[in-house]
Amino acid sequence: KIALITFHGDSAQVLVPPTKSMALTKNRLEAMPCGGGSPLAHSLMLAAQTALNTMKVKQDVGRVVIVLITDGRANIPLELSMDHTFTPSTDPESKDGMPSRKFLKDEALACAKKLAAVKELDFVVIDTEDVFTRTGIAKDIATAALGKYVHLDKTDSMSVAHVARQNIRNEME
Repeated sequence: KIALITFHGDSAQVLVPPTKSMALTKNRLEAMPCGGGSPLAHSLMLAAQTALNTMKVKQDVGRVVIVLITDGRANIPLELSMDHTFTPSTDPESKDGMPSRKFLKDEALACAKKLAAVKELDFVVIDTEDVFTRTGIAKDIATAALGKYVHLDKTDSMSVAHVARQNIRNEME
């Protein structure tokens, strides 16, 4: 089964719940909205929740693999995604009512560490970050989640699909 979770704007959402329909997933992926904010921590939490719920409810689900495609540039805190507000006092380095990059990175890493605790879950990060401006956050997320890390210099649908298929196949063996 495959699911598609997008994250943009202020929150993540399940665009395609776990399904066997590759055609539906492909159609939704092609029409997927992009741009705006990157609520990375919320996407990690929603992916984990979706995976755990699927494993709990469905008996025919094999090994669960989460494939995160990201440039690692989180800019929306989990609190804003969940409650539509951010409390600046939670981050002493916040400016103009928004969290610092360190806060956002720490939050994403904390969510990734929660994924590492789920033994029935595998995690692959496909890093699409530009090599010249690399922050390394995507790699740090993979490490925190005890997952695999792949950087793509060329980010197009064929390259992403190839890496995802290859890593999912490897996890299933």
